[in-house]
Amino acid sequence: MAALAIPLARTDQPTARRIGRSDVAELRRRTARLRRLDNIMGGAETFPVYAAEADYTQRLIRESSHTEDIGRELLALLAEQQQQAGWAAFDHGQHALAEQLYDDSRENAEDAQALDLAGNAIAYAAYQQTATQQSGTALAADSYEVARQVATPKVGALLLERKAWAHATAGEAQEADRALNLAREALNTPATRPEPDWVFWVDAAEIDIMAGRCWTELRRPLRAVPVLERVLGEFDDTHARDKSLYLTWLATSYLQAREVEQAAETLGNAADLAAGVTSVRPGRRIETVARRLARHRSTPAVADLLARLEV
Repeated sequence: MAALAIPLARTDQPTARRIGRSDVAELRRRTARLRRLDNIMGGAETFPVYAAEADYTQRLIRESSHTEDIGRELLALLAEQQQQAGWAAFDHGQHALAEQLYDDSRENAEDAQALDLAGNAIAYAAYQQTATQQSGTALAADSYEVARQVATPKVGALLLERKAWAHATAGEAQEADRALNLAREALNTPATRPEPDWVFWVDAAEIDIMAGRCWTELRRPLRAVPVLERVLGEFDDTHARDKSLYLTWLATSYLQAREVEQAAETLGNAADLAAGVTSVRPGRRIETVARRLARHRSTPAVADLLARLEV
């Protein structure tokens, strides 16, 4: 059996030469390939790879010769790479570094006149705010408004679902529901031009998962449980970090519905998937939900799980 070849962080240096459109196309293809690593690896592993790509492109912009148009394309690519590096830093718990990368990405995207990327940088920053117990509603609204005029269907759907999440974490049910409905409408709008690769993963299942998470945050288990059960039943275990995270919201909804044994079983499944994943987020979510379960320690299934998790 052939060994699995995983791309490693760049160690080469850009050479001082003239960069053309074919060079930019190859850089984009490499960025797209590396982006897929996020499906199966955590931020501790992917950050060095993504950061090295952004550093390479930044030096290429500075040291090579190119036309003004090519310079803008390289700057947009750099903004894209900085967002991916920022996401990996966030996934690894390095919030200050992630925030800086998102800020740099937004500035470069604006300089490149890539308003969709600028909006996405703002959306990333808003998502990080909600993860650190801050309100991200203002930033999330800004992200969509910045990109709205140029957003493709998937870009619009992504920014709107993140807007829904910000409203849900702020307890704003009507606003969250409205944004989710708009996200579905956007996703179903016929595309008039190719979607950027950085939204390759946005589909109806992604919107449904976000809806389930939103309804969990809003303590609406009768709405959250059916959609999360359906989508996660079809979710590939190889995407262990994301599936383990989403299972924690399903476990929370079960607990809200007083289905304590089901909550414990689901959280145990999340813990099994999260084992060995180099991301801080699943473990933190699992611990949070486990502490909520602790009041039901007299239930054997809960006691067994808490003993296994050492909570």
